[in-house]
Amino acid sequence: MLFSKLFKCLSLKFNNSEILADKKNILPLLLILKDHSVLKFNVLSDICSIDIPGKKYRFTIFYNLVSFSNNTRVFVICQTKEGSPLESLVNLFSSSSWSERECWDLHGIYFINHNNFVRILTDYGFKGHPLRKDFPLTGFVELFYDDYNIGVKYEPVELAQEYRNFQFKSPWVNDVFDSK
Repeated sequence: MLFSKLFKCLSLKFNNSEILADKKNILPLLLILKDHSVLKFNVLSDICSIDIPGKKYRFTIFYNLVSFSNNTRVFVICQTKEGSPLESLVNLFSSSSWSERECWDLHGIYFINHNNFVRILTDYGFKGHPLRKDFPLTGFVELFYDDYNIGVKYEPVELAQEYRNFQFKSPWVNDVFDSK
């Protein structure tokens, strides 16, 4: 397979480059970037993801690769729909394990063939993915330490919502536009 067939768009900058690739080509593309005798992008520094709910492809994933021998960096970018998994890079870059688990835990992006795919930043009983734009700001349960029972306690979140009945008009200002 030709290298140019693996990506859609290539943006070259001074020491940083961006490659926009289809998600099915991520694994072969990163394998070439890692093992090529000139490129030598042998360090996966990070995997980041962003959520934009209204788009056709809701999630954008950034693979941050570094070549220390060439003093360059490349961002490989791909997009995926909600519920559409990506191939895990654990067998190619062991450093991807934490980042893939973090993307799953916080955004709900699933990675196929990951060897230890469990939550990493939230509690094991946590429901949902807190960095999604549609996640409620308050969550569903609150967690606190109970001194009386000497342990951690979970309770459903109950919030006072008095602000919803807030009157925006000030009693001290006479609104001339409100007269009938």
